[in-house]
Amino acid sequence: MNQSLTAHIISHTHWDREWYLPYERHHLRLIRLVDSLLEKLEQEPDFRSFFFDGQTIIIEDYLQVRPENRSRLERHIREGRIHIGPWYILQDAFLTSPEANVRNLQLGHQDAGAYGTVSKIGYFPDTFGLTGQIPQLMVQAGITNAFFGRGVKPTGFNNTVSGDGYESSFSELVWEGPDGSKVLGILFANWYSNGNEIPAGAEEAKSFWEGKLADARQYAATDQLLFMNGCDHQPLQLDLPEAIRTAEQLYPDIAFVHSNFPDYIQAVQASLAGRSLSSVKGELRSQRTDGWGTLVNTASARVYLKQLNQRGQALLEKVAEPLAAIARLHGGEYPQHLLTYAWKTLLQNHPHDSICGCSVDEVHREMVTRFDKSRHMAEGIVADSMQAITGAVDTSVFAGYGDEAIPLVVANTSGWSRTGTVSVELDAARLYLRDGLPLDENARRMQAVELDGRVLVDEQGREIPCSVEDLGLSFGYDLPEDRFRQAYSCRKVKLTFEAADVPALGLRAYAWVHPAAGAVSVTAGSLVRDGRILENDTLRAEIKADGSFSLEHKPSGRVYRDLGVYENTGDIGNEYMYRQPAGETALTTKGLPAAVRIIEDTSYRASVEIIHEWEIPASADALLEEEQRALVYYPERQAQRSAATVLLKLRTVLKLERSGKGLEVKSYISNTAKDHRLRMLFPTDLTAASHRVDSMFELAERPNEPAPEWLNPSNAQHQQAFVDVADGHAGLTVANLGLHEYEILRDGRSTVAVTLLRSVGEMGDWGWFPTPEAQCLGDYSAEMLLIPHSGDTVASGAAAAAYQFQIPWTCSQAELHGGSIPAVYSAVRWTADTAAFSSLKMNADSGDLLLRWFNLSAKPCELKLETDIAAAGFYKSDVLETGREVLQPEGTGALKLQLGGHEIATAGIRLS
Repeated sequence: MNQSLTAHIISHTHWDREWYLPYERHHLRLIRLVDSLLEKLEQEPDFRSFFFDGQTIIIEDYLQVRPENRSRLERHIREGRIHIGPWYILQDAFLTSPEANVRNLQLGHQDAGAYGTVSKIGYFPDTFGLTGQIPQLMVQAGITNAFFGRGVKPTGFNNTVSGDGYESSFSELVWEGPDGSKVLGILFANWYSNGNEIPAGAEEAKSFWEGKLADARQYAATDQLLFMNGCDHQPLQLDLPEAIRTAEQLYPDIAFVHSNFPDYIQAVQASLAGRSLSSVKGELRSQRTDGWGTLVNTASARVYLKQLNQRGQALLEKVAEPLAAIARLHGGEYPQHLLTYAWKTLLQNHPHDSICGCSVDEVHREMVTRFDKSRHMAEGIVADSMQAITGAVDTSVFAGYGDEAIPLVVANTSGWSRTGTVSVELDAARLYLRDGLPLDENARRMQAVELDGRVLVDEQGREIPCSVEDLGLSFGYDLPEDRFRQAYSCRKVKLTFEAADVPALGLRAYAWVHPAAGAVSVTAGSLVRDGRILENDTLRAEIKADGSFSLEHKPSGRVYRDLGVYENTGDIGNEYMYRQPAGETALTTKGLPAAVRIIEDTSYRASVEIIHEWEIPASADALLEEEQRALVYYPERQAQRSAATVLLKLRTVLKLERSGKGLEVKSYISNTAKDHRLRMLFPTDLTAASHRVDSMFELAERPNEPAPEWLNPSNAQHQQAFVDVADGHAGLTVANLGLHEYEILRDGRSTVAVTLLRSVGEMGDWGWFPTPEAQCLGDYSAEMLLIPHSGDTVASGAAAAAYQFQIPWTCSQAELHGGSIPAVYSAVRWTADTAAFSSLKMNADSGDLLLRWFNLSAKPCELKLETDIAAAGFYKSDVLETGREVLQPEGTGALKLQLGGHEIATAGIRLS
């Protein structure tokens, strides 16, 4: 054998915090593992190092039970025997937002840095596919490598042709992002357990190493072979030093090293000197496989989890952080400690077996509680920030309407100016219980408050059409910082209206007032035509008798037909993968009579309700459970759908706003069936070979047809905020809230199929784990926005509308007073042809304001930034917010920033 051949043995455990057991059952095993690791490190110098799975939460979980061992743990980390970071948790990259991936990386570095050196290893051992911008994310974080187990198919030592960019000749490769960032990719071609349980006995070791060495050499490009000594929840191999000594005796010409990732990388790079590797580009989604093992349908397992996650992410990154930053600019607090807590709680739901919905039922019940906890903290931060902001808004412009004027503030925390329908609850009057009036008198006075005669006006005094709903007598309380809670009775009303041209990252003030004498009421026409047509200046939607509808984009004249049809099929797969019963024909609501009626008809918005009552099979037949118990591989199952049927009730609401560029579609599902999948279909009838889809910091382009190797009849794929089909002249963008699975059907119509619900009864993977709650029986909902456009989705503004759809408006009652914030305000103003806004926050250490964008185009673009903030300087940073490349302003508060193609750009503003 080659004298220079080296076997790098890296001890590790891949620690899914929760999966086939609930969290605490795995937690118990973690405590035992780390206890044994600390003891082994202290007793056995030859047990040199251990890799903590790339996630620092393992330390939190351990010290939660063993705080007395913190100093022991820290000592081994500082001595380089335990390697930690760079992540807080090992996430699923496709199902978590771009900013969540950044916070994950930031928190992992922060926590690891407190113990010593951060492990600069891009670690994705079992991630279910990899997003295309990961190389850029790694490079900006100072990481030059990525270790992963899925997404690329190695072709082996004798095949030096790497295909069209999705295959690699070897397990070592160059992975290039769309912006050109490159990292050394290491594929676990023989999985991340290929060095697990190495025998210490000579006979067993001989057999073990003969096979393992041959397997590793089949794919290795160098003489540096990697053996991962560990696996999922794998206990420590206590006799590893003895096993290594045995190997050295059996193979004296091979160097067996108890190694670590930095040493292995250094050795590989030295061995590669002067040699070229295959280069793979962009997303790694196992495109060049048979399609049966991609695990892509975890995107639709327990959809309710993805929806809760979308809501939690948007509330933190797109509402709480920017509002807290704006509040800080005007004398408020930026509660970084609370944001960190909320983020960590949310991120604890982002490991792949958690957010993917592919664990046992107990795991996902606990996830719902975590989502609630994170959201409650974020809502508290939002409330505090809005209180500080509304207290600083100058509402004195409304003083002329008298003391009974009730100001309110509408905040737009998206990156673009926004117009849309908002609702806000106001206290028309209050009586505090501390005033001592009898409760019945309180009630009488509140009920006597006169609500008629008021109108809504903007800061210019223009009347805004609105609807007023009397919510009646209510109860509330203040929680002052300096005294006991203050309870009150109130008369509450709900105002709904169109908030127009609210500045990006800013606000607009309104007031509910008694109009001045002689004021003329403003009226606007209805958006309803002929009972089943919704129409504004841009769109015309016509509902058919079966509940499907056509949508005309009036500027281009393009009409999209047969939209909104429901499709239902059986699913005999599991939480990981969808499998339609062999030979089954999909059911649809095409031709099924629906009840249609108008439920909202105002000047600012119209809504129509569509009701279907649909008989579908109740479940799979009895054969499915037999096959599940027998561990029949899901593509080979023969189960069919049952003959018995149940009633599936579907309520669809279409909403069109007066200034809306899209038609909102909300589906309410009363699910009584098992073992099935429900989708909504949107035929585009556009001729296109590819489509574009929102992913992590990227608008990825994907082919409509799968690769020749693809055998799975389903070609479902991941999305973040939207998917777009366009032909160069017109297109249809389908945005969603937490619906991460779609498919472009090969039906001759380029139909976008969005999964609304998937019901299965087992976890899948390596055994039989029944998951009755994954059948998702009960009431669910799904929200989408259809945005037809001319040209492409970016230039037309459809992409920006899809991003805004993710972000809730924030509205709050204010008081009459002066202030430092004008009635129409924006913290920053920016323009760029192809950039998308991602984040506005403060840096915890420097107190600087940080803004992030990403370029949706392969071509460079210029970003212009203006602000009235008192700035001491500008600089370009990175995703860790550590970079400080000074940028020269163009003038007071003005800056130009050049963004490269597909670049993720972070700008910092030092505050005076």
